[in-house]
Amino acid sequence: MTDPRLLAHAALEQSSVVANNAMNRERGLSGVNSYTRDLGFDPFALLSSRLPAAVSWVDVCCGSGRALLEAEARFAAELPDADVTLLGIDLVGYFQSSPRTSRLRLRTASAHDWHPAHPAHPADLVTCVHGLHYIGDKLALLTTMAGWLTPGGTLAAHFDPGSIRHRDGSSAARHVLAEFRGAGVEYDSRRHLVTARGPAAPRFPATYLGADDTAGPGYTGQPAVTSHYDW
Repeated sequence: MTDPRLLAHAALEQSSVVANNAMNRERGLSGVNSYTRDLGFDPFALLSSRLPAAVSWVDVCCGSGRALLEAEARFAAELPDADVTLLGIDLVGYFQSSPRTSRLRLRTASAHDWHPAHPAHPADLVTCVHGLHYIGDKLALLTTMAGWLTPGGTLAAHFDPGSIRHRDGSSAARHVLAEFRGAGVEYDSRRHLVTARGPAAPRFPATYLGADDTAGPGYTGQPAVTSHYDW
């Protein structure tokens, strides 16, 4: 890496911008400050609509896991016989509580390194709610998450195209959005939300160089990470 600002994954995950225990702490499943509000759909309703087949939800950068814990409680109360798997991954692992049933697993892991234990069993829903702001190789993670989807499954991830930069720091947003269009991936600029339906396979002709944790606030107003690539 030629630019000293650009951090590799291990150094980035030690940054106070990334390894914080405040991100996604209070966001629940539904209500004013919730996944339903931020995503524009109710994850519980989406999963319920795919029953009675087995359904699964993977939430990357799940924070405290509050939304998953509330989904676990709703399934236990309303659909106790449903075959549901809920999985949350978070770098910090500062979870609100432990799972109450075997339906839910909460894992402390790097989003860069984690992979499903059973890749032959893909997910009906994959979410990353305001988590990509803190990821280094955002494009690789988007590609990976899309690859976890079942046919007809849903990927929903908040994303800022302006956080993708060329080596010299200039915006690469135009390249990213063009690749989205070519892969059938949708981007809602009002919600800052990437959505895709499985099977989806976005591919980006770019080489990751590293991330800058000194870029300042993103569209949320909180400090965020810019990701730099050669295209």
